This record gives sequence, structure tokens and C-alpha cells, in this order.
Amino acid sequence: MSRFFTTLDNIGDKTIQITDKQDIQHIVKVLRLREGDKIDISDSAKWEYETEISYIDKDYVEAIILDKQKFTNEPFTKVTLFQGVPKQGKMELIIQKTVELGIYEIVPVFTDRTVVTDNGKFSKKIERWQKVSDEAVKQCKRGIIPNVGDDITFKQMLSLLAGFDLVLFPYENEDNRTIKDALRGLNNKPETVAIIIGPEGGFSDKEADTLREMNTQCVTLGKTTLRTETAGMAALAMAMYELEL
Repeated sequence: MSRFFTTLDNIGDKTIQITDKQDIQHIVKVLRLREGDKIDISDSAKWEYETEISYIDKDYVEAIILDKQKFTNEPFTKVTLFQGVPKQGKMELIIQKTVELGIYEIVPVFTDRTVVTDNGKFSKKIERWQKVSDEAVKQCKRGIIPNVGDDITFKQMLSLLAGFDLVLFPYENEDNRTIKDALRGLNNKPETVAIIIGPEGGFSDKEADTLREMNTQCVTLGKTTLRTETAGMAALAMAMYELEL
């Protein structure tokens, strides 16, 4: 069944309405669904519903609730990826694949070695990246749509790290300590984890020194040096294996 998302105010005791124009067009024009067809609907907060379409109109689709369950496909640990802004279309790939792997939020970060500049139109990129997240989550049938946050500076990122139970800093100059070592050495399973990935060229020496001096877990991702668009996916997959499987 196809999955769609709606807001809490569109969910009643027995029926749910879908009012997003793109979703309605996808239901009618792409999937060619009709009354009586079944679809999954998530409230993006806690619950997912098995439903049957009872009415289709150009302004909304209404579906009867057949079953209601708490999310079954969401990880316990909420992982946020702080991603150094990469060049060209790499961010879309990063978002798509980390959403499939279970990321909770992606935050673009401008660092010393970021080549991309903000020419006043960066908010348009954020909007496009959020749409990538929207589409990816429907394909893998998760319960929430991971948020793509507003871009921040390296300094602003540092101020946010204290709010996480664990901060993982994959670093090319770390040879011994792995993500497995960092996670298996914990007394309690973390509820929130931050993963910090630099742009092409990695972090500057000054930035790396700052992160290592903070309460972060500096780790290696293996014997090879990964591209920025690969490193976040690899780190997330390793963390999810240890935390969720």
C-alpha cells in the first residue's frame, strides 16, 4: 500500500482527510486509486493508520480508518546528521539515503572548507531538499518525515551539540576507535545522537581540534577515506546496526 502523511487536525474518530494538492494528484493521476482502495496514512507524530478511500474530490480525499497502530518502522534513537554543505547535487543523495536508513533530522553546516556560498537563494535549496526527504520517506514507509533544518555555521553547530546524549565525530586521522567501540562502551542506550560530517576536504585543523576537545566521540569509519556523500550514510548505518538491530 502507498503511504501518505496528513496533519492531526485532519484526523477524526472514524475518517481521515488528505488535503495536500500534490498528494491528491498522486492518488488520482499517478496511482489511479479509486473509492474502495486501501492506503496507509501517518500523522507524523505517533500513529499510523490502515484506511480505505471513501471519497475523492479535487480538494480532498477522505478515507475510513480500518486499523490504528503506533509507529513500527521508527528507530528508538533519534539521530541528527550535521552535514558540511557539499557541492552540486550531493546533498540530495545524502538526504535520500539517510532518510531510508532512519535519520531523524539533517542540518546543513557551513564550515571553513565549504565551497558552496549562500547567494541569498539558499532557502530555495532547503525547500528542495525537504521535498527529497518527503518523497524518500513515502517510499520506505516510515512514520515521520525527517526535517531538513535551516543552514547553520560551524560555531552555531557547536552550541547545539550539548543537547545530545552522544556526539559521533568520524575523523580521517582517527585510526583505532570505531563506532562500535563508542556505542558498546555506553552504560545506557542514547535517545539522541549527533553525527558530524565535514564537506569535501573535511574539517579544517582548527575545527577538528575544537571538536576533539569537546565531549565528542572521535571515531574511524574504516581503513579507507570516504567521500562526504558516503561518510554520513556509512556512519549512520554502523550506528543503527549497533543501536537498533
